[in-house]
Amino acid sequence: MRDFAPLPRWKGGHWMTLYAWGTARHFPALPPAQPRYFDVAPGSRVLAHCHWQTRPWEHPTLIALHGLESSSEAHYVRGLAAKSFAAGFNAVRLNQRNCGATEHLSDGLYHSGLTNDPISVMRELIEVDGLPAFAVAGYSLGGNLTLKLAGDYGANPPKELRAVCAVSPTMDLAVCVDALEEQQNAVYQWHFVRNLKRRMRRKALAWPGKWSLDALPRIRSIRDFDEAYTAPHHGFHDAADYYHRASAMRVIDRIGIPALIITAADDPFVPPGPFREPAVTGNPNITVTLTDHGGHCGFVEESKGDYDGYWAEREIMQFISRHCTV
Repeated sequence: MRDFAPLPRWKGGHWMTLYAWGTARHFPALPPAQPRYFDVAPGSRVLAHCHWQTRPWEHPTLIALHGLESSSEAHYVRGLAAKSFAAGFNAVRLNQRNCGATEHLSDGLYHSGLTNDPISVMRELIEVDGLPAFAVAGYSLGGNLTLKLAGDYGANPPKELRAVCAVSPTMDLAVCVDALEEQQNAVYQWHFVRNLKRRMRRKALAWPGKWSLDALPRIRSIRDFDEAYTAPHHGFHDAADYYHRASAMRVIDRIGIPALIITAADDPFVPPGPFREPAVTGNPNITVTLTDHGGHCGFVEESKGDYDGYWAEREIMQFISRHCTV
């Protein structure tokens, strides 16, 4: 991997995070997406935005997963789609349940370890479309999903799944929630909680009588939200049980396919400690790149020529291109 050289003016973890969140990006070479719906469970349908090569079954496919309260329109998801399509991949930008204005498509909620949905999407694309090779790449919560998916498969992944990549993955959820509750991360906590509450209000409108909003005024943190909604809805004992069972860290030692992890030591709310654990560093299938700088899902350096400066996206493409041949 090439060394990461952060934009000098945005070098700090908070600055890089906010720069990446707030900078508009445009992808004129990416063709318009074709929407496609996938039935992933009874009462649950998800929406993907797909960019197909002329003969899709002759090309590998990248499934890109977004983070908490984001969507397939996230800049890094579109950035991955643009780079992968240019490299000859089909690109599938997948919304998690209820994301991307799809609250009406599923009667339930998503959670940080719900790997069933990307697995169901990949299975349909293999069995119905005959697509021969896949990589899955996710950012933040999507990174946790990606690693957990590979870990759950263990030594028996489908032969079509060739590689996974995770950027700033929240792979130890309890550690990340603890970090979000620190004072210096109050703005991030506020942002996520505000969006979670908005989603629950939209959910209640889409499914009259199913969802009570009585708990919303008392919710001040992601942990509060998970105690009130996520954990009980999905059958976890409480938020702590949910964080343990949904974390990729619990199964990361089982990953049996090439996996790339990119994360930064100055990420405001994904601490570097878990990436140094023996379960991670001792797995020969995992390549960990822990940079000094990069923030959360940032990793922006100077652009040059055709290179737009989004370093993690470039490294993902180099990694999966080595492993996803047809």
